[in-house]
Amino acid sequence: MDHARDMGMGFRGRSNCQAAGSYDVAQTATVSVSEFAEGTQPPVFAVEGSMNTRTAQPQVGITPNMFGISYGLAGLATCWGYAAMRGVAPALVADVLFIVTAVVWLVLIVGYVSQVPRRPGGWRAELADPVLAPFVSLIPIVGMLLATGLMPHAPTAGRWLFAVFAAATTILAGWITGQWIVEELDLDRLHSGYVLPAVAGGLIASIGAARAGWTAIAHAFMGLGVISWLLIGSVIMARLLFRPRLPAPLLPTLAIEIAPPALGGLAYLAITHDKVDAVALVFGGFTALAVIVQLRLIPVYRRLAFGPAFWSFAFPYAAVAIFALHWISYGRPVGYTVWAWCVLLAITAFIAALAAKTTTALASRRFLPRLQQPQAPQ
Repeated sequence: MDHARDMGMGFRGRSNCQAAGSYDVAQTATVSVSEFAEGTQPPVFAVEGSMNTRTAQPQVGITPNMFGISYGLAGLATCWGYAAMRGVAPALVADVLFIVTAVVWLVLIVGYVSQVPRRPGGWRAELADPVLAPFVSLIPIVGMLLATGLMPHAPTAGRWLFAVFAAATTILAGWITGQWIVEELDLDRLHSGYVLPAVAGGLIASIGAARAGWTAIAHAFMGLGVISWLLIGSVIMARLLFRPRLPAPLLPTLAIEIAPPALGGLAYLAITHDKVDAVALVFGGFTALAVIVQLRLIPVYRRLAFGPAFWSFAFPYAAVAIFALHWISYGRPVGYTVWAWCVLLAITAFIAALAAKTTTALASRRFLPRLQQPQAPQ
């Protein structure tokens, strides 16, 4: 069970230095890793310590990676918003999607914030978790996306909210990165979600700042995102290439690898007002390579059991769809409106399928992670 804690996309795990007391969480599982990976058993993990303990009945809970749901919905809303800006689609669809995203995001925040203080270690352990901590950054990142969507309707409120969430994203990215430095990270525990706080956060902040008219700030955030991508992304790629394969529940995070080049291109185009030059083409070329890599990974993805981690696909693919709409608008191929609608409907159908699968899994009570909490020793 050495990799038990790493499979945190479906359950919760902590090390001795992260959880309160002398417990070593996720050392003993009530179901096997193979059963969980194949989806034949729900994830339920117990606690084993140096003294006799008894475990409470597992309870469902919200883990940080579940904010990938609102993250993906925000990406879809942004995609429709860009299509509306280009006159391809009605703006009403984007507005409705942003409202749905805001509702889902708020529901997740209320549930998550109310549960964390009751977990071993509280917020300190939450931000130190080697698997799930990077996903905490999705809370302010989604806030930035919602604020950007609000700007066309309420510019002042949208800019203020964006500034608050951009500042929160930057602070959280710095804190989590510092945590990685002071903790003894295991290279095998790295996954593509580690690009979320600084890379995705920085590039999305750059796009929003450009939309707000803050060009200098947009440049600064783009520097934050691109340089973090070069540094953190290189380490993650080395882990993926030269270390053992990720545990099955973490494999969907490989989809996140497609987001940085697409977001970098979108940030550059937002800053330059859609100027296509050598830099834009560089981002476009690397995004094309990343898309081909994802095609090669389809057989790997097809063997996985559905769970919250599957929402890792949503926003990265939506970002690529938005980038594709940019290139269709720039190239104006024959029937470009049809091509744009094909892209828009494809990403909508994909995320709608994720939403349908999630609804079905929730109805059958097999979606929310079951968290095992320790009771006092006897």
